[in-house]
Amino acid sequence: MNKDKAVILLSGGLDSLVALAYVQAREPYNVELALTFDYGQKALKNEIESTEKICEFYNIQHKIIKLDWLKDITKTSLVSDKEIPKSGFSTKESAASVWIPNRNALFLNIAACYCDSFGYNYIVYGANKEEGANFPDNTETFRKEITALFKTSTLVGPKVTAPLINYTKDDIVKIGAELSVPFDLVWSCYISGDKHCGECESCSYLKKALIANHLESYKDKLFKK
Repeated sequence: MNKDKAVILLSGGLDSLVALAYVQAREPYNVELALTFDYGQKALKNEIESTEKICEFYNIQHKIIKLDWLKDITKTSLVSDKEIPKSGFSTKESAASVWIPNRNALFLNIAACYCDSFGYNYIVYGANKEEGANFPDNTETFRKEITALFKTSTLVGPKVTAPLINYTKDDIVKIGAELSVPFDLVWSCYISGDKHCGECESCSYLKKALIANHLESYKDKLFKK
């Protein structure tokens, strides 16, 4: 019997990587397509390199979608000359600095277009518990409501799933380790470079989670000294 099929929003970061591995190993549907979005983000080069390698590792199709206009309507530090927050971990103020207007809803709607065109039954994205505290589009309420929207805005009616939505970053690294996730392929940093900067909020969460799970060897590979 053939499994249902899914499309995933893949940034190359910890959450989307582990969400992909989780679905492939533990859910009754297969991810067959990954979508990566180019909206002028500072980390684009590394995100593309990471997602291409991840898709090759898991043998899934990969599409890069350009959204050039998105960077023109936001002052977020992810795309502008503003400095990326280095406060360690997210606060309401720092979250506002890296907020992209309606980003997850936009990405999920584009994924829903692919579902309608090619018959995908599920859309997977890497929402998690910690980011849900500051980003409303990482919450269960959002996931349920956008799934309900797709019942009337598409013919296929894909279900939006977020398998890590109730887990912290520490939990997510633990799950990834159990699934033999290739952590060396991850790119979670908000900027591009030879290695993760180790100072932005996203780096702080990843570094803490690796240490909590006794994976210092990956920490040494991924981060600047």
